Parts: sequence; C-alpha cells; structure tokens
Amino acid sequence: MSSEVMTPASYIKHHLQSLTSLSDVTAGQAPKNIADFSYINIDSVFFAVLLGVIGSFLLWRGASKATAGVPGRFQAAVEILYEFVDDMCKSIIHNEQSRKMVAPLGLTLFVWIFLMNAMDMLPVDLLPLTWQGMTGNHHALLRVVPTADLNTTLALAIGVLLICIFYNIKIKGFGGWMHEMFSAPFGSKLAPANFAMNILEFFSKTVSHGMRLFGNMYAGELVFMLIAMLGGAWAVSGSVGLLDPIMFIIHIIAGAAWAIFHILVITLQAFIFMALTFVYIGQAHDHH
Repeated sequence: MSSEVMTPASYIKHHLQSLTSLSDVTAGQAPKNIADFSYINIDSVFFAVLLGVIGSFLLWRGASKATAGVPGRFQAAVEILYEFVDDMCKSIIHNEQSRKMVAPLGLTLFVWIFLMNAMDMLPVDLLPLTWQGMTGNHHALLRVVPTADLNTTLALAIGVLLICIFYNIKIKGFGGWMHEMFSAPFGSKLAPANFAMNILEFFSKTVSHGMRLFGNMYAGELVFMLIAMLGGAWAVSGSVGLLDPIMFIIHIIAGAAWAIFHILVITLQAFIFMALTFVYIGQAHDHH
C-alpha cells in the first residue's frame, strides 16, 4: 500500500475507509464514522450499480434463453432459483396479485445481494492495488464490498420499508391503515400508545433488517483482512523471519477454510434479507 511501514492497525484502517471524492483519493482525509451518512461512498455506489446491472443481465439472459425443451445448465439453475423464490413467496404472501410484483422483487434482491456479498471472496488487496495503480497514488482508497457499507444495507432496508407502506395503503386504504396504526394492538382507547408502538416497530424492523446484513459482511471483511496480514507481514516489513513461512502457510490454510465457510455466509445473508422482505410485505397484507 505504501513505501512506509504499515502496521496492522493502519492496514485495517486504510481498508475500512471508503472513497468519498474522486478529487481526494488520499488516506489523509479524515476517517468517516460508520454511521456518518453525510458522505456519498462512491465505491459502494459504483460496485452496487455495476453488480445490479450484471445481476439483471444474468436474469434477463436466463429468461430470454428459456426453451420448452431440455434446459441447459444455466437455464436449469435460473429455473430452480426462480421456483424456490416463488414457492417461498406463495407460502408467505397469499395475495396472488401482489405476488406478481413481490416474487420478482425477492429474486432480484437475492441475486443482487449475493453478487455484492460475493465481492468479499476476491483477494483483499486485488482491486485496491489496481485502483492505486490507475490513480498513481499508493494511498488511494477503495472498498469493494457494498454490503459491508451501512449506507448500502440501510438504503436497501428503507426501500423495503417504502414498499411495505405502499402495500399497507394499497390493501387497506390510507384510512384503514391509519385506523390500524392507532387501534392495534391495544385498542382505540390507547390510540397514542398504539401509534407510537407501530412507528417504533417500523423503525426497528428497518434498522435491524439493514444492520443484520451489514454486521455479517463487515465482520467477514475484517476476518479476511486479519488472515491477509498473517501471510503479508513479511512483505510489508521487507524482511523474512523464522516464523514468517509458518505464518504464510497458516494464512493459506485459514484463508481457504474461511473462504469456503464464507460462501455459505454470503448466500445465507442474501436469503435472509429476501425472506424478511417477504415477511414484512406479508405483514402489510394482514388486517388487525
């Protein structure tokens, strides 16, 4: 990353800073707080949009190449995934008209989040070093996992919240939804308490929805950085000690083991986000 000796703390700090301005790609910019939403993280937006386009293309290609005959492996994989998502949507949302929109939404979320999570499988320094070479600045910042950025995951969760509000109004009418907000769960006599409880429920579901995905991917990113330092300490220091070859072997073994396990994590987190989306939209269809 630099001609200077980089400590483990400075290495991790560098990797956890997002690119917020193309005119300022140096690590000298003030570190951003995780919950600081006053900046646009350009790297997260870029990779999220790019992976969204790739995911949409893959789904479009699977649909456009579908045939009534014996499907190819790619078509079969897309059909299996679609049927799995559609069956889950049917089990949670019983309104057939709503499912025409919600099932494709769930499929899109799953594929998109899976692709964003999968960026964590790339070598930690591969794209950051490439970006540094392009900019000619060894301090250039770049984070490549959009879902390890709280801005991204909360934006997705807020999007789900807006869809839930839309279906609450569509299914119950605005007046019916407001009546439910003020009358459930304690009855109309405790209208203010009911409204406060329901607002709190919407807020807590949205925050937990985004934080769950962020927390798991952020932790996974940190683990990959720690594993990378096991094998890269000698490269940074410029000298090889007696323990460095052993640490490098441990780095390879630990990296491979964590990568295999992380395949499950990135898939599971995409599935959980999609499943909770179905649950929350399904709750918008329920009358109290």
